[in-house]
This record gives sequence, C-alpha cells and structure tokens, in this order.
Amino acid sequence: MKTHASPPPAIGLPELALIAITFIWGGTFLIVQHAVTVSGPLAFVAARFAVAAGIGALICRGQLRQLTKAELVTGMAIGLSIFGGYALQTYGLMHITSSKSAFITAFYVPIVPLVQWLVFKQRPHPAVWAAVVLAFVGLLLLTGTDGLSMGFGKGELITAVGAIAIALEIILISRVSPQLNILRVTIVQLATASLIALLLMPVLGEAPPVLGKTFILSVLALGCASALIQYVMNWAQKRISATKATLIYAGEPVWAGVIGRIAGERLPALAIVGAILIIAAGILSEWRPKRLRADGKAIVSSD
Repeated sequence: MKTHASPPPAIGLPELALIAITFIWGGTFLIVQHAVTVSGPLAFVAARFAVAAGIGALICRGQLRQLTKAELVTGMAIGLSIFGGYALQTYGLMHITSSKSAFITAFYVPIVPLVQWLVFKQRPHPAVWAAVVLAFVGLLLLTGTDGLSMGFGKGELITAVGAIAIALEIILISRVSPQLNILRVTIVQLATASLIALLLMPVLGEAPPVLGKTFILSVLALGCASALIQYVMNWAQKRISATKATLIYAGEPVWAGVIGRIAGERLPALAIVGAILIIAAGILSEWRPKRLRADGKAIVSSD
C-alpha cells in the first residue's frame, strides 16, 4: 500500500525567520535616517558592515581557516550586490524623493521571478505571479503618489540599478550559497561590502565621519542587526525559493510603517491599504488549487 507524504507547511521555520528579520530590517530605517545626518553614506555603510563582519568572525574564528575558494568568490559576489543595493539607493535619495525611491526600488519584487524564469527556466506558479503583482501594487500605494511623478533622471537611474542589485543579491543567495558554509559566506559578503565602501570614500571625496555618540551607537546597533539579517537570509534561502523570499521581503516597508506609527508618524489611508495588499500577496503566494485523483482524494499542485 502506497503512502503519500503530506506537503510541507506553507509557513515553516524558514518563512518565520525571514518575517522576523524583515521586521528588524523595517525597524532599522529610523536609525539610518538619524545616522546619515552625522555621516556620509559610504562611511556609514563601511562602518556598519565592518562591525557585522567582525561579529561573525568572532563567532566562528575557528572556522575561517577552512574558508574555500568557492565560499570566498560567492561571498564577494553577494557582498558586491549588497553594497550596490545599499549605496546606490542612498545616493539616489540625494537627487529624488523618498517616495519615488521606494517606488523604483520596489521593482526588485517582479525582477526576481522574471530572472528566475528567463535565465534559470524556473517558471513560477500562476498564483505566485498574481502575488507578485499584488505585492507590487501594495508597495506602490505605500510609497504615495509622488512615486508616480514623471521624469527619469540621474537619481532615478541610480536607484533603478540599486533595485537590480537587490534582486541579484536575493537570487545569488538562493542559487549559490546552499552548497556552502553559511557562516563563512556571510562573513565574506559583509566584509566585502564594508571594504568596497571604504575604498570608494577617497575616490568620491567623502570625508571621514565625526565619531560622535549618534554615529557610534547607530553603527553598533545596525552592525549587530546586519550580521543577524544576512546570516538568516543565507540560512532561510537554502530552504525556500528566491521568489517566496522576495514576497516576504516586500513586507519590509509595512513593518517600517508600523514602527514609524509607533514613533509618532501617521500613515495615510492608501498606505494602510497597500500594507494589507502586501500581506494578502504573501498569503496568495502559498495558495494552490486542489485537484481530485481518480479515487476522489485531493492533490495539491506544486510549483
């Protein structure tokens, strides 16, 4: 008699872990806003990821001697994409509004499944496509109408390249890191992002920051958060698809809005609707229609 294994739960430990770090990610936005008032973007990125890499190195100092060439190359590639996402978005904000920046950055949501399909021949389930569209509309509502204003200049172009870098980071983590040591790859990618930012400071004429209380506390707090976020991303994306991870990450501005509201900010009604749509997208991405076998038992279709 054949036994049929039940499908894995839609929300398991990897999904819950990504939801948790997305909440932390959303909470870092307020800290970054204060930090960049006392530091240039490159200096802050360099210091933040240096602290994160240092934390990882302390935790697994005995393992670093076993670092392989594959882990080094993979970590450097992911680190480059991390730097691109953070730095380009920050520089874009010097030329465009935060609403327009959020709107353009949101394009990483449809970019990930599209690249997965066109490059890696992984065709998403129709429910996933519907969820991607729903999440994108939700992100649009969260950004406000300013994100739709016409024009595509320097700031828009820089931010668009940053969105591509974010999409590449998510895809690289899902496709390359599963075969490698997560902690060692995490340390390399954090150190790479920090080193690139540090080396570019004199090239772009950015002055060293004043080591005041705001800068030091912000760097320490976000360094710890970055170490946790990047490690959990690497760990969880070994177990779930890049597209599913992307839909979870789309909830980051929802958490940022919730934390901002607690801090005294007010969300407009359309932003609240957008948040609801993003949450609905996450639920929809897990929906699969049931088909009946010849014996009348239900079969849940998979991707």
